[in-house]
Amino acid sequence: MNHVTKSIFVTAVVAILLSLTFFSIPSFAKSVSIDVGPTVGDKAPSLMVIDEYKTTVSIDDLTAEKGLIILFFRSADWCPFCKKHLIELQEVAGKFKALGYGVAAISYDDTEVLKSFTQKHSLTYPLLSDQSAATVKAYAVLNKDYKMGDDNYGIPYPGVVIINPAGKVGHKYFFKGYRKRVMFVELYEQLSAVK
Repeated sequence: MNHVTKSIFVTAVVAILLSLTFFSIPSFAKSVSIDVGPTVGDKAPSLMVIDEYKTTVSIDDLTAEKGLIILFFRSADWCPFCKKHLIELQEVAGKFKALGYGVAAISYDDTEVLKSFTQKHSLTYPLLSDQSAATVKAYAVLNKDYKMGDDNYGIPYPGVVIINPAGKVGHKYFFKGYRKRVMFVELYEQLSAVK
């Protein structure tokens, strides 16, 4: 193989690898997902949560015809990235619901924080308070940077789980940092393309 042929071959291989990488990473994610959370295809763990009005809520209560989209977030109290993300979800929540999905978001925040944020931003989907970090542990998304007793113990890695109508995990996407998040407009486009 001469130098020119070798150069063309290497360029072609790189182009193929880049295209495979592009198409294997969902376009609604800004970065590579970390391997945490429930196994896709398994039955979704139950929720140990109460909503902003202190009502106990289950997956069945939240699931619509095509399933349930759950956003796990750090805090609606002190995390500016989460606050922005929750507002972005509100902008698309009606479209998700029109597609046939239930929508909810879970954090370790207490119900007063969640109620205040819901009212301030007129959210149309429930914010759920995880009880003793039971749900983030059940979903295996507990942020290991914090230990029991730390102020931020109980926060999840930020991400999304989509549960299908049969109660199984159809999709998950989580991030290690706090800046990278699922792009809801692009997630909507992906889900609306599914027949």
